[in-house]
Amino acid sequence: MRIAIVHQYYLGPGDAGISRFNEMAHMWTAAGHDVTVIAGSINHHTGEIPERYRGRLLTRERDGAVDVWRCYVPSAYRRSYFGRRLGYIVFTLTASFAAIRSPHADVVIATSPPLVVVVPGWLKAKLSGWRTPWIFEVRDLWPESAISTGVVRRGSLQARLFYALEAWACRSASIVNVLTPGFRDDLLARHLVKPSRLTFVPNGGDLATFRPGPRDNSVRREHRWGDRIVALYAGAHGRANALGQLIAAAEIIRTRPDILLVAVGDGPERASLEAEAARRGLDNLRFLGAKPKDAMPDYINAADIGLAVLQRKATFRTVYPNKIFDYMACARPVVVGIDGVTRTLVCDEAQAGLFAEPENGPAIARAIVELADDLEKRSTMGRRGREWVEANASRESLAARYLDIMLNLANRPMSATGASERRIDEA
Repeated sequence: MRIAIVHQYYLGPGDAGISRFNEMAHMWTAAGHDVTVIAGSINHHTGEIPERYRGRLLTRERDGAVDVWRCYVPSAYRRSYFGRRLGYIVFTLTASFAAIRSPHADVVIATSPPLVVVVPGWLKAKLSGWRTPWIFEVRDLWPESAISTGVVRRGSLQARLFYALEAWACRSASIVNVLTPGFRDDLLARHLVKPSRLTFVPNGGDLATFRPGPRDNSVRREHRWGDRIVALYAGAHGRANALGQLIAAAEIIRTRPDILLVAVGDGPERASLEAEAARRGLDNLRFLGAKPKDAMPDYINAADIGLAVLQRKATFRTVYPNKIFDYMACARPVVVGIDGVTRTLVCDEAQAGLFAEPENGPAIARAIVELADDLEKRSTMGRRGREWVEANASRESLAARYLDIMLNLANRPMSATGASERRIDEA
């Protein structure tokens, strides 16, 4: 089977970020399928364009056995929210050109955000044959997330256009894959898609890469953390992440020299966050910047507690941040500053962490201190988290589930696709 994936944020070699499709693409090629990826040229976390892509509209390269088409995205993408909007427009055009140039596919996946991927995704399917199935994957609710964080104004022309694009994608796609039950509930409540056309292949853990390791490793020694209890945030530093709540928690915990907060990652808010932490004299909160993906297991294992936080917005009650699976795969307990489905998964189902009200610095501080002061609780929750990921969310099992869905779609006529799906309420 020939699989095409439109994914602006498909990682390059050594890039930090979510590697869900990198791993799945490699598993699918190892199973004997041809995989083509249409991706952006800019590093989503650093905003840098690698030298080999500069000045080129399209760059074709290999990621192991995966055929990757890197599409031009302007460097303004990283400089401002206006630049990001420009980047989405340009990527829509360059990815559509790549859809024309790249090999035909038997099935196409367009994974959002950004929501504009549905345009080249739909085009790729139609160019491959009018009855070629395509999957609209919802990794985040757009434009609702952008509206909730203030990036897009509700009721604006841009918001209306995005909502129309979302509705069209849900109607046009052969099936819609959602990454959380919260996304399912939202789409069904708005009558955007029928239950029979929904599937559920969530985020999961790369258990081979993220696994329990020595706490006293090279990362802990390099950064001179000593015997301090380290609470680690690993992820984007953007408006949606609201990392000011970590600054508020650090100010409360500053009386505990045995506890250190560490943030690994990058984003548009990082510079202002560092400046604010320095202004307050918070030497118990350190920003380390982005790190290569293959270094992240050592960073998590060098820590004692994983931190997952987002803004206190209704839309974020529907999300599963990928970092929670990485923390749990490394047997680290999680402080969850996210209500909704993430709280349910980590605190109720896996019993692998503590909930703290989002954007509530004192609550986050209390949860960190509670875990810092109880080694047995940290160990028990860490063990439960690893066991839950092994039983429910290994990347291998999820890749196999996704592949079964695609094989059923590719081998059935378009009118019968509904019968080939794994329904979300059965997953």
